[in-house]
Amino acid sequence: MAKEKGVKKKTNAAKAPILAKKEEEKYAIRGNIFEGKVISAKASKTVNVERELTQYIPKYERYKKIRSRIKAHNPESINAKEGEWVRIGETRRISKTKNFVVMEVLKDKKQ
Repeated sequence: MAKEKGVKKKTNAAKAPILAKKEEEKYAIRGNIFEGKVISAKASKTVNVERELTQYIPKYERYKKIRSRIKAHNPESINAKEGEWVRIGETRRISKTKNFVVMEVLKDKKQ
């Protein structure tokens, strides 16, 4: 009798949350989640999000402000505009420069 090789069964691993409702716009969040302000929404389906960080410099015992700009996919269902505060999540690569997608527009942040 020939010994049959074992077939591995696929298990249902914990799935990440899905964002958009449309079938063509499903992006699983699988990494960092940031909040920031939309500084540019001129490109089609893309927003430029800026977030400010403070970095401690031990030599001078002071803090320094750093800003980071991230390009994120802007689904039509969310449609974030310039000046709005948004939450973005890391996902698979969408294009050469986009690795994030807008999850929601935050209403509690004021300027």
